[in-house]
Amino acid sequence: MSRASSSVGAAAGSPSRVRDGGVLGPGDLRKDTSNMSFEELLELQSRVVTKTHKQLVAGNSTKKQGSRPPVQNACVADKHRPLEMSAKVRVPFLRQVVPISKKVARDPRFDDLSGEYNPEVFDKTYQFLNDIRAKEKELVKKQLKKHRSGEEHEKLQQLLHRMEQQEMAQQERKQQQELRLALKQERRAQAQQGHRPYFLKKSEQRQLALAEKFKELKRSKKLDSFLSRKRRRNAGKDRRHLPLNKD
Repeated sequence: MSRASSSVGAAAGSPSRVRDGGVLGPGDLRKDTSNMSFEELLELQSRVVTKTHKQLVAGNSTKKQGSRPPVQNACVADKHRPLEMSAKVRVPFLRQVVPISKKVARDPRFDDLSGEYNPEVFDKTYQFLNDIRAKEKELVKKQLKKHRSGEEHEKLQQLLHRMEQQEMAQQERKQQQELRLALKQERRAQAQQGHRPYFLKKSEQRQLALAEKFKELKRSKKLDSFLSRKRRRNAGKDRRHLPLNKD
């Protein structure tokens, strides 16, 4: 019992206790504990030790906090702040500062948004271009008569030749369309009569196109010149395959 009271007095000797508005010193505390039972002394000892331990821990924590500088709370990052670049990474010479929407090129010939190409409808819609081309061709012929020689004459001659080739190609394309339309009408008439329609092969279509071209050249009296050019072209092709003469 004397051991318990001495430990209680030693633990609680330094701080003073307040009871009923008065201050108790170490001698008064020993007098109060002398009349306590052993169980009450153990309970008081556990309370005093727990309180002293808390005070010691709180003192150590305050010392640690005082040794370190106060940590400031991190500010919330602003989404409109300037972009921070790391000093360890080299900044590229060209960088995208403002996002730019990429322009995508669209070819109307191969795009479904432009619809399906129909040559018959196209020719009917842009038929007025034939009159414009005819007027331009007449204008080039007049300019060609004015410039008989020189660089301007050669340019006009090439332009006129290209316009004539485009006109010939357009006429040939028109003849092929008329031939396809005639074959389609013929197959439709056979189907109405109960016959099974016959679809020509591409080789047979080419033969029919050559036959129509032959008739057209014969009608316009240009068959001889066409055949002569064809012979010269074929002779040049055959000459390439001949063996070279070795001297």
